[in-house]
Amino acid sequence: MKIKIATLAYTIKLLFIFSLLIDPNSAMAQAEHNLKMAFVVQKYDYELFNKVTNRSIANDLNTIQTNTATWVVNKIEKEIDSETTEFIVTFHLTKGFEKSAATLVEFQFDDWNKENYVLLPASAYNGNRFISRRIAYSPKLNEIKDIGKNKPMVISDVPRLNIANGVSHIQERSGSMASPSIGFHSINSKTGFFLTTTQKNKYGDLGINIEESRNRKNATISLCSPLVRELTQYRLCDNQAPTPDLPADFKEADEVEYTFRLHHFKAEKTQVLFDKYIQIRQELLPKSSFVPQIPFSSCFDILEKKFNDYNFVPKWGYYSVGPRNNYFQDWQIGWVGGMISTYPLLFSKNEQTRKNVIANFNWLFPNGISPSGFFWDSGEKGNVWIGGDTRKPLSKNWHLIRKSADALYYIIKQFDLMKIQGTTVEPVWENGTRTVADSFVKLWTKNGQFGQFVDSTTGEIAVGGSSSAAIAPAALVFASRYFNDKSYLNIACQSAQYMYDNFTTNGISCGGPGDALQNPDSESWYGMLESYAVLYEETKDKKWLTYASETANQYSTWVMSYDYVFPATSLWGAMDMKSTGAVFANTQNKHGSPGICTHSGLAFLRLYRATNNILYLNLLNDITQSIPQYMSRPDRPIKGMQEGWINERVSTTDWLEGIGEIFSGSTWAETSLLLTTTELPSIYVDVENKVVTAFDQLEVELMSSNEHRATLKITNRTKQTAEASVVLENKQQKSSLWQESKIFGKRKYLIQPNQTITIQVKN
Repeated sequence: MKIKIATLAYTIKLLFIFSLLIDPNSAMAQAEHNLKMAFVVQKYDYELFNKVTNRSIANDLNTIQTNTATWVVNKIEKEIDSETTEFIVTFHLTKGFEKSAATLVEFQFDDWNKENYVLLPASAYNGNRFISRRIAYSPKLNEIKDIGKNKPMVISDVPRLNIANGVSHIQERSGSMASPSIGFHSINSKTGFFLTTTQKNKYGDLGINIEESRNRKNATISLCSPLVRELTQYRLCDNQAPTPDLPADFKEADEVEYTFRLHHFKAEKTQVLFDKYIQIRQELLPKSSFVPQIPFSSCFDILEKKFNDYNFVPKWGYYSVGPRNNYFQDWQIGWVGGMISTYPLLFSKNEQTRKNVIANFNWLFPNGISPSGFFWDSGEKGNVWIGGDTRKPLSKNWHLIRKSADALYYIIKQFDLMKIQGTTVEPVWENGTRTVADSFVKLWTKNGQFGQFVDSTTGEIAVGGSSSAAIAPAALVFASRYFNDKSYLNIACQSAQYMYDNFTTNGISCGGPGDALQNPDSESWYGMLESYAVLYEETKDKKWLTYASETANQYSTWVMSYDYVFPATSLWGAMDMKSTGAVFANTQNKHGSPGICTHSGLAFLRLYRATNNILYLNLLNDITQSIPQYMSRPDRPIKGMQEGWINERVSTTDWLEGIGEIFSGSTWAETSLLLTTTELPSIYVDVENKVVTAFDQLEVELMSSNEHRATLKITNRTKQTAEASVVLENKQQKSSLWQESKIFGKRKYLIQPNQTITIQVKN
């Protein structure tokens, strides 16, 4: 249905009247009638950093008259459903010219509340309305008033709505979000709103902005083209960098076009905003055109060689996390790979690789345990252990608690795999691991939280108030199983409930990275998802499944939903990289990454098995398909990168190196790919629902199936031989515990380059 309305700043009341005629109980019909749309031509003084010099608004005939030009605005709208309307808006310059200008479509809300939860996916959570400090990278809290166990969240200087009085606005470019969109949950009307749009038009990326009035009773969301950020733009840890944007000079017959959708829906709580987002995250965006490049088995071979040749230190017997040019690149437990990368390497058929992993355990235990009972935070040169970030006096003994949680989680996985392999698990390793598990119990029992940083000498919380150790409940579940000690499971349940009550229900997770203060981040968010999913498998308590589903929907806001159009002259543009599935880091370090830091994404498969929700499989598939293309390899080298290196940058916004650019370096993303190749099957088959998914870079078709077997047609379009694993499950099997090393020992099916095979698989 198309509706033509000749009013410019018309109210959505008219739209709601139509929806009332269709369905008087629809969410759109019941939403507050408080939205107005306006069309604007705005002029700037570039020499004054894009200070606005004039605003011209369309009249009732959709005509905009400026000092030098006449514009006509054409608007076409189409009802998609009772909650959604699609618009195509075109600005036509019919007479004259316009210098140093941009066009805007504005959405004005006159029933605003400062408590509304504002979401810009991967860019702003709750509008980033938190206490902020302007501290250069790598920021650590440096004011005594901010430091302590029970302090509020403190974020770095990023685009944000103002927590105090004063100017309150966010100006972003469309590429800075996982999907070009903005939404909010209205406290007053108990409704949700989402605006989704395209990444770009012929003038490039769109601007997506929100601004609040002085009294916070009004707000305006706007789309801007060409992209013009006024006065400032965001650079790393600095939201006051001068804007580089250049307004356009328009001539007669020029046009600017926008395509967008408006969603209005019932939303009793903030979670509904995320539940809606996962459904619409890819609308108006082109489907990924990804082409398979290299199978998992070849990825593993390249990375195994790289880790053995480049990361392993024979003198001491450990795998460094990087090139060892400083202690951050030498040894860090957890987070960026320490004692995580050893887990997938333990899957190797190479005896020397497995010996190296054993040597790493002998090196770590017992010397890698700090006086706090947690692991030492970092180290260098094989025998120097470091408590925290020594570059700053206050933080020299601050251990990022997430690091010990990561290590506990993956070390116990390795113990289980060693026993399957017939490798002796040394008592000193077990004792050290139990010391760390006990330290988590002690930390929780004393404080009722895990904090973000603990003192490596005392075990006391130095900085609290975060979900940094979101993976700790899952780690404690594994400790409970391995050591047959239910007290660990008890603390796992208590701490996970605390995280749900204090973070998940508020649409926030923070403190995962050690270099981003307490900015909302994807890393702790994923850890929380893994913990809820593991707890559901362990206890079969449905509440953990609900928590996991809610968290997965929230996490989807961090995953790039489309292929960003990189500049042709950029590195990624020249290599035709596909950004779908890249995972944004946090609201400070505004880049996507190849993979989850630092996990395979197994929680999404756990969750699918319990819910049959195909969205979770699709999301995981996007992530796993994306990573291999970013690995530098002999047949496709990446400039500045050695064989097997994967850079963490998939930059779709101008926050640091530049859009589509990287720094030269080896990163944790290599460990993520190793985990992906060993924790996830190449192909997963759900015979109950007749669903088949290739996480590997293969094409697969389910030819036939019953409860116990399936016939698959698999095609390998890469240039390497694929060794593919297949997991087939029926309804009963999906309800059982996922065995952590499930892929180890699985039969591998060989598929030659450009070959198609048909196989029959039994469960």
